[in-house]
Amino acid sequence: MDKIIVAATQNKHKIVEIEAITKEFGMSVISRKDAGVPDVEIVEDGSTFEENSYKKAYEIMKLCGQVTIADDSGLEVDCLDGAPGIYSARFAGVDGDDEANNRKLISLIKDVPYEKRTARFVSVITMVYPDGRSVVARGEVEGHLLLEPHGGNGFGYDPLFVPVGYDETFGVIDPEVKNRISHRANALKVLREKLLSEEGNL
Repeated sequence: MDKIIVAATQNKHKIVEIEAITKEFGMSVISRKDAGVPDVEIVEDGSTFEENSYKKAYEIMKLCGQVTIADDSGLEVDCLDGAPGIYSARFAGVDGDDEANNRKLISLIKDVPYEKRTARFVSVITMVYPDGRSVVARGEVEGHLLLEPHGGNGFGYDPLFVPVGYDETFGVIDPEVKNRISHRANALKVLREKLLSEEGNL
């Protein structure tokens, strides 16, 4: 029987990705709504992906009393000293406005040559248990940025990001392939390894 995990995020795209990857581990992810969690807003006021990920998982776990998983993720651009980083979703000012965020990013890197437009997606996934235990896993994927969006798959900065070893953006790459190589997939693999070593099973 699958282990039921409550997803702290309300981002449907993230839930779909987490679900697609975790089902291979024998985990069944349900949304906050399906877990009966009231519609509360969690202020992401941490200074790192780790702090924000833990806070989201812990706050939702307190409300539902079940094992909860949270992801905090973003894009770190080397020529922008790691920006937008933890502010990736609200880089242009409005939370979750992908087009505006992409436009702002392009405007800041448009004069930077391709070879210097290096970046990485980072995902930090935290699983918090009702007894207070937590497991934290970090995953990254390196790549380069384009100056115009390519493809309609994915979300966020996916249409601008070309992962190392590929010729197309995450916006073009098949979602099944992305779910094998993405930062979120890498973080979930680390999480699985930690769970196996700590618990002996999932």
